[in-house]
Amino acid sequence: MLEWFGEGNFAALVGLLGGIALGLAARIGRFCTLGAIEDFLYGDSTARLRMWAIAIGVAVIATHVAIGFQLFVPSDAAYLDRVWNPLGTIVGGLMFGYGMALSGNCGYGALARLGGGDLRAFVIILVMGLSAYFVMSGPLATTRVWLFPVETDATSPQGFSQLLETFGIKAAYSGVAIGLAILAGTLFFFKESLPAKSIFWGSVVGLAVASGWIGTTWIAENGFAVEPVETHTFAAPIGDTIFYFMTASGNELSFSVGSILGVLIGAAMGSYSKGHFRWEACEDPRELKRQILGASIMGPGAILAVGCSVGQGISAFSTLAFSAPVALLSIFIGCAFGLRQLIVGFSATSS
Repeated sequence: MLEWFGEGNFAALVGLLGGIALGLAARIGRFCTLGAIEDFLYGDSTARLRMWAIAIGVAVIATHVAIGFQLFVPSDAAYLDRVWNPLGTIVGGLMFGYGMALSGNCGYGALARLGGGDLRAFVIILVMGLSAYFVMSGPLATTRVWLFPVETDATSPQGFSQLLETFGIKAAYSGVAIGLAILAGTLFFFKESLPAKSIFWGSVVGLAVASGWIGTTWIAENGFAVEPVETHTFAAPIGDTIFYFMTASGNELSFSVGSILGVLIGAAMGSYSKGHFRWEACEDPRELKRQILGASIMGPGAILAVGCSVGQGISAFSTLAFSAPVALLSIFIGCAFGLRQLIVGFSATSS
């Protein structure tokens, strides 16, 4: 099959299918990082934040079940292969969260909004993708590596289930147990019950992330070309997709391109199904300037943190990488800081 279809094309198909699920979750299920944080801080609602936790719990369980059945080798994932740099995770997470608040969307959210006809999101996507490449492999790449050294082929565990394996507890068992604990805490710790719709779409997101690991692992093990084992994230892949569309005649499809296109397609499908699709543009130059600034901060932040709110917050979390909870907390703090600046200002005093 791979000889006929091609490794890159097959990887793109895996990314496309998972991306469509993520796009539908964003538009129909209202799955959104910024929205979840804003609801929690200013809307007196934990529903969307708990929906995020459902996605994490399901992704952890599904990924570690895959590890148990040898459908995914955790050491192949960049989050576990790279030696964790806590400073990069914290600085990058804070930058990403703050930029997300300024721009009004993360990369994934901007793609979902673009799929619903919001042309403002198109600007965010372009700026974020280009700024990510600017520090990943562009003019600031050398400075980034100097300030935040990158060391791959880690010889010590870089994840919690990996660490527990050194004590004789199989990663698959500890991972499933931790995932079940996350789900139990999310569903039963709070007085308010979580709507079935939120549980469903949170689960869809978690399974989409796990499907990326499983699909790209199968390609890597059965193909002849070297294909990375990866899953959904929305910073560098946006830049990859922009680069592909500029060099398609001399380049091939990849998981990243499929994932980005999938979210756009899924979001468009979800928007049309709900009757929400409509073309929108920015009428306030000040708003557009703020969104461009936020996007230009988000891109580099995601590269420093080695992932965005989805990349670290769910994909890295699915492997129980050390970096994931630190990155997610840093993104939350950075976002909270930015939202306070925008909503109430720093001169406001509580009554």
